[in-house]
Amino acid sequence: MRDEGEQIAIGSLQMLPTDGRPLPTSGPVTGHRSLITVLCVLNCALVGSQHVHAQAYPTKPIRLVVVIAPGGGPDVAARVMQPPLSERLGQTIVVENRPGANGNIAGEIVARSVPDGYTLLFGHDSGMAINPHIYSKMTFDPLKDLTPVATTVITQLILSVHPSLPTRNFKEFLAFARKTSPPLHYASAGNGSQHHLSTEMLKQRAGIKLVHVPYKSGSPAVAAAIVGDVPVVMAGSSSGPLVKAGKLRAIASTGRERLKLFPDVPTIGEFFPGYQVNNWLGIWAPAGTPEPVILQLRAEINRVLALPEVGERIRSVGGAEPWITTREDFAAAIQRDYEKYGKVVKEIGARLD
Repeated sequence: MRDEGEQIAIGSLQMLPTDGRPLPTSGPVTGHRSLITVLCVLNCALVGSQHVHAQAYPTKPIRLVVVIAPGGGPDVAARVMQPPLSERLGQTIVVENRPGANGNIAGEIVARSVPDGYTLLFGHDSGMAINPHIYSKMTFDPLKDLTPVATTVITQLILSVHPSLPTRNFKEFLAFARKTSPPLHYASAGNGSQHHLSTEMLKQRAGIKLVHVPYKSGSPAVAAAIVGDVPVVMAGSSSGPLVKAGKLRAIASTGRERLKLFPDVPTIGEFFPGYQVNNWLGIWAPAGTPEPVILQLRAEINRVLALPEVGERIRSVGGAEPWITTREDFAAAIQRDYEKYGKVVKEIGARLD
C-alpha cells in the first residue's frame, strides 16, 4: 500500500487523492490510468495533426486568379513570379485570367472559394479601395470576404497618346484637349479603375473635357490606342515597352517622381501640385484561410520578390518595382486608399449599378 497523499504519476500527468484517502492499487487506479492515457494520446494527436496540416501545405496545385486579361500589369507580374514561387512551394501554380468589372469577377471567384490556400487572387488596389465606393451592388465584400496575404508590385500610370495626335508633350496635349470639339476620347482599364479615376481627376484639375471609353482591362485599352481607335489612354507601366517601340507617345506619368524608364516625361504633379496616383498589386486569399497558410505564403512571396532576377524582370516592364511589406503595412495601404478614393468617387459622382 502507498502512503496517504502519495501521487501516482503517469507520464507528465499526476493523479492526487481528492478525499484524503490513499488511492487503491487495483481496479479504479487502472481506470484512472487508462483514462489519462487516452486523453494524453488524443491531445498529442490533435497537436500533431495541426502541425502536420501547417507543414503539409501545399499538397496540390494552386490556382492564381488574375483580375485582368493576359498582357496587362497584374498578369505580367503574376507570370514573372509564378516559376520561382512554384519552385519554393513545391507545387504547380496555375495562372487563370478572369477579367471584368474592375476585378469583381475574379474577386468573387476567390471570395467564394474554399478557404484552404489553394485559390488565390492576384489583384489590384482598386478592387479593394475603389469598387466598394463605385459599385452600388456587389455580390461580395472585398474587405470582409478576402484576406490580404502580401503586396507584390507598386507602380504608376502613364498618360499616352497615339503618335498621330499633334501633341508632342503634356503642355501641348492640354492645349489641344481644351480646343478640340467634339472632345477627345480616352481608353481606360474599365469603369471605376484607377486609370478611369486618375484621368477624371486630371480633367478636374486641368479643366479639360475627355470622353471615357472603358475596356475590360488595361491590355485591350492599350491595344485600342495603338491602332488609333481611341487617341488617348491612361495605361499601366506594362505599356512602357510599347512607348519605347514608338507605338505610343508618353506625355505624363501619375507618380510622385518621374519614371526611371522615361526621365524626360514629366509627372502630372509638376503641373498640378498635389496630384499623385500610385497603383499597387497584391495577393489575397478567401477569408477564413488558416493563419499558418497565410504566413507561409507571405514569407515565400516576399522571398521571391527579393530575388534580383525577379526584381529586374519586373522593372523591365516599365515603372514597376517589387513592393515588400508587412501584413500591417498592407492593411494600412488598403485603408488609406479606401478613404482616398472614397472622396474622389464622391467628388466626381461616379457610380455603377
